[in-house]
Parts: sequence; structure tokens; C-alpha cells
Amino acid sequence: MATEQLNGFVLHRRAYRETSFLINFFTMENGKVSAIVKGARGAKSDKKSLLQPFQPLLVAVSGRFELKNLQQVESTGAMLRLSGQALYCALYLNEVLNRVLADDIPHPEIFVLYQQSLHALVDSTHFEPILRSFELGLLDALGYGIDLTHDADTGQPLAESGYYRIQAELGCVYQGDIRLSGCHLGSSLLKVAGEHWDAESLQVAKAVTRKALGELLGSKPLMSRELFKQTHFRSKGREL
Repeated sequence: MATEQLNGFVLHRRAYRETSFLINFFTMENGKVSAIVKGARGAKSDKKSLLQPFQPLLVAVSGRFELKNLQQVESTGAMLRLSGQALYCALYLNEVLNRVLADDIPHPEIFVLYQQSLHALVDSTHFEPILRSFELGLLDALGYGIDLTHDADTGQPLAESGYYRIQAELGCVYQGDIRLSGCHLGSSLLKVAGEHWDAESLQVAKAVTRKALGELLGSKPLMSRELFKQTHFRSKGREL
């Protein structure tokens, strides 16, 4: 049975039977890959310490079906040092990817986006722009991106002073020059499209991406978002 060598990260890990793990990896070559790691929970296993989120890995997996077997694992670099709010944000990225990606479909552009986002979280103290850029890039790569520069009905560029409603599978639909509930100012949508971040465009981007991702994630709450709400960051009025 052929063994594949894949570069990737752990997205999700859970106990499997008595001594094993079931791990979802995100890999450059094959996208999300699910694999059983036999005996990894045992005291003598040398794999447990490597099989952590945000640790770059080279994994060897085998199997003809969606659920593979992990044969070997080794580190390809230092674990990314994430703590505090940056760690919660990174866990959010992992959970979103684990929920929206199908098994064994390569997404090299999303893998690169994920790596860039993780490194940005390590190096930055302004996390919200990183999350919004990641969400927009993810939606585009999956084919669910929204054109935030043109009117869906007329094809004309958005009017900066006009108000638009985002309609699923359609885009920005002009509603008039008076603000209505659930509508966004054209100038704000254009800033989101160009990733020109300020308080206003970040707020609009969160509304747009949350609605679009909600269609993919379904009704089950994100655990990372709930965990984030339970920390002291809640007192600062922030949320993922």
C-alpha cells in the first residue's frame, strides 16, 4: 500500500478507541486528511508531543479510503508561539477550516493563506484585520466570494453614498441612499474589498463574512468563538 508524504498542520485531534488518536491534518498536497494514529496516547509514544496544533509537520500516511493510517511524523520547523488572544484567533482558524473543508481535496492557496495568517498572528497585536482577510480569502478560494465592488443588478461600480444589501449567491443589491437595517454603505464595502481596514470596514467585513460563512458552517456554534467569549477579552467588547 503506497505511503504519501505530506506537509501540514494538525487541525483537530481527539481520542480514538483506547490508545489512539483520530487527527485531521491540513496539508499542502491533499488538503484536509483524516488519519488514525495508533498507540499515540500511550505513555511511551514519541508522537504525542509532535501532534499539536501550529507545529509544522511532515507526515506519512497510507490507506485507500478517506480515513488513513499515520505511519510516521516529524517536525519541519519550530512550533508557532501563540498565546492569549492570538491563540484564540488561531484556534478559530483551525475550527473553521476543519468544518468547511472536505477530505482529500487539495487547496494549496488556502494552505498558503493559513500559514501567512498564523505567522501574522504571531507577529501582530492587531488581530481583527488578520481574521477578516483570512475569511475573505477563504470564501474566494472555496467559490463563495462576494463581489463587493459592483452592483449585482446593474454591473455598475458601487456608489460610495449608496446603501447595499448583501444577498446570498447574488452580491450587493442597491437599496437607496437612506440607511436601512442590514444594509451597508457603498464606501465601506469598497474598503472591505480593498482590505483597507479601519473600525468601520472591519465591522462591515465581520457582518459580511459571518453571514457567508454561516451558510457553510451551519447552525452548530463554533467552540472557539464560545471559548473566546468566556475569557476576559469579553470585557473589552471583542469577539471573533
